[in-house]
Amino acid sequence: QVHLVESGGGSVQVGGSLRLSCVVSVDIFGRNCVAWFRQVSEKEREGIGAIYTGSGDTYGPADSAVKARFTISQDMAKNTVYLDMNNLTPEDTAMYSCAARRDGSTWCTNWGVYTSWGQETQVTVSS
Repeated sequence: QVHLVESGGGSVQVGGSLRLSCVVSVDIFGRNCVAWFRQVSEKEREGIGAIYTGSGDTYGPADSAVKARFTISQDMAKNTVYLDMNNLTPEDTAMYSCAARRDGSTWCTNWGVYTSWGQETQVTVSS
């Protein structure tokens, strides 16, 4: 059983920064894809990016404008994956969640197959 606990959401003003953390409780932290998703109300949830914890390789964000501002990283000693978000805009307002797949695959951007989810955390960016 994989458990994920998120923290770090909140409200910031335009141009501000936030760090989201996702503590992943697994038997073996080093062989998972862990991804970050976000969902704006009434829209489809979208995958932001992911990291393969075995190697530290990151994937995405695909949107270059988001990629320039968002960074995914990990601290293996803490079993934690981070999403650092800088220069936030109102368009980044959403519910954010982390998720893990634990099937040995390194295809971390296959967004439809993540099976273990953390609780969502709200990020609100105001002007």
